[in-house]
Amino acid sequence: MDLIIPKNYKSHLGLRKTEEAIKLIKDYFQVELANRLNLMRVSASLFVRKGTGVNDTLTGVERPVSFRIKDDNNAQAEVVQSLAKWKRLALARYDFKLGEGLYTDMNAIRPDEELDNLHSIYVDQWDWEKIIRKEERTLDFLKEFVKSIYKVIKESEALVFRKCPQIKPFLPEEIIFIHSEELQKKYPNLTSPEREDEITKEKGAVFLIGIGAKLADGKPHDLRAPDYDDWSTQTGENTRGLNGDILVWNPILNKAFELSSMGIRVDKKALLEQLRITRTMDRTELQYHQLLLKNKLPLTIGGGIGQSRLCMLFLQKAHIGEVQAGIWPQNMINICKENGIFLL
Repeated sequence: MDLIIPKNYKSHLGLRKTEEAIKLIKDYFQVELANRLNLMRVSASLFVRKGTGVNDTLTGVERPVSFRIKDDNNAQAEVVQSLAKWKRLALARYDFKLGEGLYTDMNAIRPDEELDNLHSIYVDQWDWEKIIRKEERTLDFLKEFVKSIYKVIKESEALVFRKCPQIKPFLPEEIIFIHSEELQKKYPNLTSPEREDEITKEKGAVFLIGIGAKLADGKPHDLRAPDYDDWSTQTGENTRGLNGDILVWNPILNKAFELSSMGIRVDKKALLEQLRITRTMDRTELQYHQLLLKNKLPLTIGGGIGQSRLCMLFLQKAHIGEVQAGIWPQNMINICKENGIFLL
């Protein structure tokens, strides 16, 4: 069990005050995010039909929760692992226009997660997606979205401080950008998580560009599914990728802390290239991929922002179970309780 116990940890807020603060953060953040990015809230499904290509395959090894629908000829459905592709379908189906976008509450179950301070089998995030022009499929365009989202993050942190003065802000004013290739060259003897720790400890807040493509050492910084983010597009000399992660330094856990994964989505060319690279060309026969290959889906940018992750960070909690109800191994519950970490 990979559990971090901060020395002399004590929560700033009790259970009821924590619940009040969670609502404050979620209410404020989603409204400000929608205003900045011109997003409309929509309802999203908890499950999708199996075999359509709509569900997120994550790194390709996680098992989605599945079940059969009795009144639909026992058709098989899967609980979503994210809404990465569902959102693009919704933009087309609901007739959203250029420059318009949507956001929704995404609730997922990932039973294969390795449970620790940051990971739960329950995932809650704001999933968002916006229609863009072909000419906007650039790294500079992606960076502007990152800056807008980070500004909302900073303003939310300031709101928490105004309501709970005992919780001091710590995020830097600006977020910096670095490519995963550059980070690998900077720390050639470290693993990917160790590189993230070093750069976020130094800079405070980082957008790490290019997640999914192989780096100079022959390994990707991290795995990404081949059919939503565009991580294989050439964007400059020796750099690839139109996607990345927002990472910040977490002073409670003394490690890098991922808040968001986002990117410009694949077009037809990028989809075929990434399916070829990952040897998953069989997906071209799936319903979702057929629509994309026939240019029946809009060009988009989008991502997910962890709701419990944000609350955990802003309230300076040591465990994600302090801001979301879940199921934990009994020995984890016991160790946490002994150290002043009370799981919901």
